Amino acid sequence: MARGRSAGYDDQREAILAQAAALFAQQGYTGTSMNAVAAACGVSKPALYHYVRDKQALLVQICEAHVDRLQQLVAAVEAQALPPEAHLRELIVRFVKAYAAAQNEHRVLTEDEKFLSDAERERVREGERRVVSAFARALAAVRPDEDFAALHKPLTMLLFGMINWMFTWLKPDGPISHADMAPVVADLFFGGLQAVRVPTATAESVFPTTP
Repeated sequence: MARGRSAGYDDQREAILAQAAALFAQQGYTGTSMNAVAAACGVSKPALYHYVRDKQALLVQICEAHVDRLQQLVAAVEAQALPPEAHLRELIVRFVKAYAAAQNEHRVLTEDEKFLSDAERERVREGERRVVSAFARALAAVRPDEDFAALHKPLTMLLFGMINWMFTWLKPDGPISHADMAPVVADLFFGGLQAVRVPTATAESVFPTTP
């Protein structure tokens, strides 16, 4: 009879994925060894292999889990059945805040997806496409006029450009947070520059004049 998993197996596996994502984000996928992952997790290397087959499997699971969480977030917002503009605003705010809690995973997805096999990359990208399609549908509901349809996908990608790359300049311990920036992104997207309300931090704090 096969031995069943322990009660804490899933929690330990999630902790391993989180530690591996942090190392990949800091050192790069190729610069991180399984020895380093085991040490960061406080387990032996043989124990680590009880949870994951190899480093490639770690990368796949980090990317797939991150995209799965984003799809679940989309489903949660859709379940609220909000009016069109409120729906899109909620998606924007929830995604900005979600990325704040998953910056390592998002960096791995953005920078290390190239190390996936073709089949693995296609699985991940299919999930990403579903997320993008959900945003495009939400945008189309706000502007359903037929002559605007050709801009639904390009505008969706512009919106993701604002959201996806925020981690490259917004410091987690800085004076302005992702929660502060979430309504700014929504206001800028819906109303342009004149609609943006100034958050608590100043622009000089966010964009210092010296490195």
